[in-house]
Amino acid sequence: MTTSEDHVALVADLVEAVRIRVLDPLSILLGPAASVDALAERLSYEAEMWAAQLLDGTDAVAWQRLSTLLAALHPADEFDPPVRWWQTPLGRLVARRFGYPGREHVSFPVAGAMLGVTRQGVFDLVNRGKLTRHAGGGVSTDSVRDRLRGTR
Repeated sequence: MTTSEDHVALVADLVEAVRIRVLDPLSILLGPAASVDALAERLSYEAEMWAAQLLDGTDAVAWQRLSTLLAALHPADEFDPPVRWWQTPLGRLVARRFGYPGREHVSFPVAGAMLGVTRQGVFDLVNRGKLTRHAGGGVSTDSVRDRLRGTR
């Protein structure tokens, strides 16, 4: 994917995620008389800026934007998205740029989802020294991130 394609895919993913997790519940709570059209229109504009910050911003800017988005989209004490989330444009970007926020290691299935390979593929990469096994179990998130960046 080119940078432009990455941006377009990330914007669409952000708009859909915020619509599903924030705007739709708000519309349900406030009832049919409430219009979220203005918010939906603003969301499209904001998602363009968020995508640019996440893709091209400094690490500090990207981290701040990601932290805000994850707090709004995954409001739990610990960030623990479903495995399939890692295959979304936002999930792929997070894996490549930050690894797994808040975790030093992940299970083989999660590492596989982050890398887009099977659990067996992760096992093979560990055995070939392409990924680092973590002493706490599973795989080091730094090694997954580095592999995605092509820096190992």
